[in-house]
Order: sequence, then structure tokens, then C-alpha cells
Amino acid sequence: MTEIADAADADAADAVGTEALRRGRPGYDQRGILEVAVAAFNEHGYDATSIGMLADRLGLSKSAIYHHVASKEELLRLALDEALDGLEGVLLAPEATTGAAADRLAFVLRGAVRVLADRLPYVTLLLRVRGNTDVERAALARRRDFDHAVAALVAEARDEGSLRTDADPAVVARLLFGMINSLTEWYTPEGPLTPDDLAATILALALR
Repeated sequence: MTEIADAADADAADAVGTEALRRGRPGYDQRGILEVAVAAFNEHGYDATSIGMLADRLGLSKSAIYHHVASKEELLRLALDEALDGLEGVLLAPEATTGAAADRLAFVLRGAVRVLADRLPYVTLLLRVRGNTDVERAALARRRDFDHAVAALVAEARDEGSLRTDADPAVVARLLFGMINSLTEWYTPEGPLTPDDLAATILALALR
């Protein structure tokens, strides 16, 4: 009887241990899966990253990933939206729509730096897309619209006398964002420079 009781206790302990392990296993929601996917896209390239590779990184089955997203392409769309929504949000802020053009331009540039710093992996991925899929082409169209809006703002600042008049606004906008986008190659949020430090330096170079 004692042996039977001991065996039952052991089985119960094993069951509790198994359940504890199951509860303790790291879980992922859609956001967590997206973060791992973006890191893989940036490391290996979107085309070379498979759902199987993501499943291995996450320690999940493919079906568990598909519970949260319909496809790898949806992960790409969510990632690019993260970057583009941030940039477009800067343009829609009141500080970007009212006041002197130079002040609005400064706000947009400062805001773009902050978006890049806050969403660095997502902006990095955006800058690497080449239009090979419908999702990428839609993202590039949104990015062109953003670039055109900034160029128009540069033109306003030039016309009000805040910027030199001998440079094409579209070229100036490209050069300004060339500086900002280059941050993806070397900036680390853990480093000594804050986003505000970076923005102040870029504004000093661009507007003074």
C-alpha cells in the first residue's frame, strides 16, 4: 500500500513539474514574433528568411506563428507600417503644420531622428526594401510621399528666407535625410548620444 501511495505521489509530482514547465515556457504574442522577425529580416534579408527559420528562433512551431500572422509577408507589412506610421505621424503633428516653415522643418527633422532611434530595427528594414513585393512597393510609395512633403517644407523655408535659395528643395531634402538615415549604420541606443543630441547636431548642420 505504501509503495502504491509513493508511486502515486511521484506521478503527481511529475505532473505538477510538467505543468510548471509548460506554464514557464516563454510565450510570444504578435509583437514579440514581429520583433524577432524584423531582427532576422535585417540580419539575413527578407527573401532569405523563412517561417521555419523564425520558428527555430522563437522555439515555436510554424502553426503557432500562423496563429498570430497569416504569412511572412504580413510580418513585413507590419514592420514597415511601424516605421512609416512613425514618420507620417511627425508630419501630422500640430508643430509640423502651423508656424514658420523653418520651425516646422526643424520639428520634422527632430521628430524623424527620434522615430529612427525609437524604432531603429524597423526603420533599418524600411531603408533596405527594394520593391520586390506588393508590400514593399506600397511602402516605397508611402516613403516617396513623405519625401515630397519634406521637400515642400524645405521649399517653404527657402521662400520665407530661412534657407539659401540656390539649392533645389528636393535635393536638400534628400541630403538631410541622407544624414538622418545614415544613423542606422552606426547609432546604438545604448551609446552616449541621445536622440536629442543627434537631432541638435543635424539641425545645426542643416539650418545654420
